[in-house]
Parts: sequence; structure tokens; C-alpha cells
Amino acid sequence: MIELDDSKVTCVFSQEVPPALFVDSGTTVRIRTRDCFSNQLQKPENTMDSLDWDATNPATGPIYVRGAVAGGALKVKIESIDLDGQIACCTGEAEGVCGDLFKGWSTGIRKIQDGKVIWGRGVELPLAPMIGVIGVAPAAGLSINCGTPGTHGGNMDCTQIGPGATVYFPVEMDGAMFSCGDMHAVMGDGEIGVSGAEVAGWPTVTLTAMPGLKLNHPLLETDTEFGVIVSATSLDAAADEAVHELVRIITARVDIPADELVMLLSLCADVRVCQMVDPLKTVRFMAPKYVLDALGFVL
Repeated sequence: MIELDDSKVTCVFSQEVPPALFVDSGTTVRIRTRDCFSNQLQKPENTMDSLDWDATNPATGPIYVRGAVAGGALKVKIESIDLDGQIACCTGEAEGVCGDLFKGWSTGIRKIQDGKVIWGRGVELPLAPMIGVIGVAPAAGLSINCGTPGTHGGNMDCTQIGPGATVYFPVEMDGAMFSCGDMHAVMGDGEIGVSGAEVAGWPTVTLTAMPGLKLNHPLLETDTEFGVIVSATSLDAAADEAVHELVRIITARVDIPADELVMLLSLCADVRVCQMVDPLKTVRFMAPKYVLDALGFVL
């Protein structure tokens, strides 16, 4: 296994960022990531006012994957996530869904112990590690801040991108240029306060080129579900595109009329909010794999 430390980080997804590492398709890489604040918030007195904002949402990388080609896809299997022992979270004025309630900023620092975030007040939250920022270089000429999601991935903040999950990204340049960061020890769907349990650590991923797979948006596969992740200017727009995209993907591979498929998905598939606090909002539309398997669906 190869390790990549966090001496090479980027705060943008762009084809102009030079590779931090070159690997062959199918390589497993253990990656050191900083938290979304670049580890700047270490105690409650450290507030967002004091942050170097240019260093926020860093992603370690990018990693050039040999065999990944423009017009194809990159398969990213999340093998495991190892977390540091302390999390930071925050909320504040004009940030998140409840930013209208506050004046100034609040910072919460909590410990991880025995597989839980020890919040206090009798509350202990079981760990559910996930990667918030994950993706590949966007189309040529674009430079997208790591805090913003899009068709390249980025700050999707999807709680299901954790150990055992696989994400497929559309590739815009040879090598794909994969980066990740912004891990959370636990986070609710929506990330309504503007942060999860932000934590540094070590995700381990396997990167596989899929040159023959054509995608419009990232796809997500877990042990039990398969679906599409879409970011757009509103939750409504993201949900609409996610539903339409999954219908397009399935009908292209399964001999089933669109009207019958839509009726079926209306009974068993779920629209879920990933995050609603970034410049673009992110939604996933997930269908149960037992239904797709029965239909004979193969990606």
C-alpha cells in the first residue's frame, strides 16, 4: 500500500494543480487529510473570525491515476477511515440554515472515545466516518474551490461516502487527478449548522480507472443501494436532476419501459439531502440494490 501525507494539499479542484502522486489503476492509497479548517480550531476560543480562510477545505492530492482517460470514469472504493481523537464543529452568524439566529461565532471541541463523539449533557454520538470533499479535476479552464460541489465531486458532504462505499466520478482529463479531505466523524444529512464533526485522519481508498464508463454526475454504491449524487443551485433542482439521471442510467441498461421504472422507483427509492449549506446544494437519489439486481441492472 502507498501512503500520501498532507504536505501536498490543494484548496481547488483544477487541471492546473500538479500531481502529488502517480499511481497505477487498482492501487490502494492511504491518505493523510487535514480537517476542513486545516486543523486551525483546536480549542473553543479559536473562532471562525481568526481563520485563514484561504486554507479551509483542503484536499490532499491530487493523485494521477494511470489509465484514467478524459470521457471515462474513476472508481473510488473507500476501504477504511482512521480518525484522529478530537473533532471541531462550529456555527455562527449568517452561516448554515440557522445563521439568522446568531451574532458572532461558536466553536465546539469534543473528544472521540470508545467509538463515540463525547458531546456532553449525557449525549454520546456513535461514529459514522465519512469523507466530505472528494473528487477529480473538473473540465479544462475551471478552478473550483474545494468548498463547492459539482459534477466533479468536491464538497458533496454525503454521509454515505464512508467505509465500504464506492463512488464513481466522470473524468475530464487523463489521470483524473483525485483528491480528498474534509472528513467527518459524524454528520447529519443536510449539515444544517455549516459543519459536521470535522476531523483529521487517514482515509484508505482504491483508485480504479474505468475508461469505458460515461457519466454525467458522480454515482454512489453501498452494500445495499445504488444512486446518483447531484449538486445544483437549489435542492429542488438537484433532486429533479438526480431522479432523471438515475432513470436515464437504468433504462439505458435494462429492458424496462420508463413509465414502469418510474412507478417502481416511486415505491422503493429515496431522495435524500446531502448538504444544504454550500454555494450549491447536494442531493442523492438512491435505489435498493435488491430491486436493481432483480431487474438485471449492471453498471
